[in-house]
Amino acid sequence: MRVDPKSLMIIVADSKIPHAEAAFRQFGEFRVFPTKHMIHENIKDADVIFVRSETKINASLLSGTHARFVGTATIGTDHVDLDYLAQHNIGFASCPGSNANSVAEYILAALLEVSARASVQIKGKTLGVVGHGNTGSRVARKAEAIGMRVLLNDPPLARATGDARYLPLDALMDADFISLHVPLTKSGDDPTYHLFDEQRMRAMKPGSILLNASRGAVVDNQALKTLLHDAYFGACVLDVWEGEPKIDAELLQLVTLGSPHIAGYSHDGKLNATIMLREALSRYCRLSLPDGLALEPDENRVIHLSPNLNTQQALHQAVKQCYNIEQDDARLRNMLTLPEEQRADYFRELRSKYPRRREFNNSIIVDSHILKETLRILSDIGFSVAEHARAKTQVQIQSTP
Repeated sequence: MRVDPKSLMIIVADSKIPHAEAAFRQFGEFRVFPTKHMIHENIKDADVIFVRSETKINASLLSGTHARFVGTATIGTDHVDLDYLAQHNIGFASCPGSNANSVAEYILAALLEVSARASVQIKGKTLGVVGHGNTGSRVARKAEAIGMRVLLNDPPLARATGDARYLPLDALMDADFISLHVPLTKSGDDPTYHLFDEQRMRAMKPGSILLNASRGAVVDNQALKTLLHDAYFGACVLDVWEGEPKIDAELLQLVTLGSPHIAGYSHDGKLNATIMLREALSRYCRLSLPDGLALEPDENRVIHLSPNLNTQQALHQAVKQCYNIEQDDARLRNMLTLPEEQRADYFRELRSKYPRRREFNNSIIVDSHILKETLRILSDIGFSVAEHARAKTQVQIQSTP
């Protein structure tokens, strides 16, 4: 049974979904609750419920409610009992791709930061991308833009397309970096639970770098600790962890960069999700709405780069002015100073109170002294470039030693 769009609906949304009232108020009566108050008592008379990943959508929450449509402002559906929704004829929408660019920018920031710390030239290095969907494809494009060689693995896409560029996972094991962008599944043709177990990780090239911004359990965290104790990897970057929000403190101490599952938490990604949920609800209700919803204008923050930088240094400096991944790492490591019983709540708080982070396209490069090739790359990875900054004559680019 579908909601009658001519009747007054009650819509309840998580307070962390930005501009939800502006997006949904025309559908009916709008209410908002903090995540911890998205409970049965507060949503029992709601026709439409919008959540984030911290709220479990299941019989415990929805049984006996008026719910006819549920949406999650996330790409993942691990927290949603899809069978229950189907059995009770409750409409559903998620937001695949909404934060894909945010995650890709996170990975780019990590690649540049790790390379800078090790004084490694990233151009010419090989990146293996496991999972070539909305997020992995963006990671691959940005990596290619900065001069990396990219290898792709995606068994479902390989079967569906027959495209020879999708390689067996074994073919990625000699890559300098491997970045994971797969959903968490435990069954089917391509289960990803502990896809990177000890055997798989030891098949990677010694000294290579592992990055995981997909789901924590795609990597066997206990096995990872063993390899990090053995100094098998050159570096390891984790945004996701087994057992969240109660994560392994010993593992946090061992990784090069850690963050509290916020790779996709750019403000722009959250706005994209709000718009996608609005469009999904309008389709469900068979309502015609004006195309687009400009919830916020672009900020056009100005970025100035230091003179005499080579390309990699300029990229690192530009990215760091937009998103300083070291700050997320430092905030998460503060958890280690807390009593163990407080750490899970601290992890949750880091996510719920995450600082506003805008994506690269909200920043504009204005320096005329930057080389044309560098400006082209900055534009290719998402930055706006002022016209007067395009006039610099190309000269030989010095690479990072």
